[in-house]
Amino acid sequence: MSATAPIPFETEPTPIGEQTLFPGVRRVSIYERLMVLAALPLGSHRLQKPCDLGLFDDVARNQMELFSANSPTRKD
Repeated sequence: MSATAPIPFETEPTPIGEQTLFPGVRRVSIYERLMVLAALPLGSHRLQKPCDLGLFDDVARNQMELFSANSPTRKD
């Protein structure tokens, strides 16, 4: 019996070590990795302060009475 030599698989270096690729699977290029990162939404790396000023000040001023049915009406 003669055994044929196995076809060597392609490998790809990754941060956790060398990874073997299946036949028919191609490597992910640096360009494709960068395109995925560029498509991510922008975000902050730090916790942001709430915008409690003026129109967006929902915490300090409860303005729901403006739209309630029992709000007082002006009589001028």
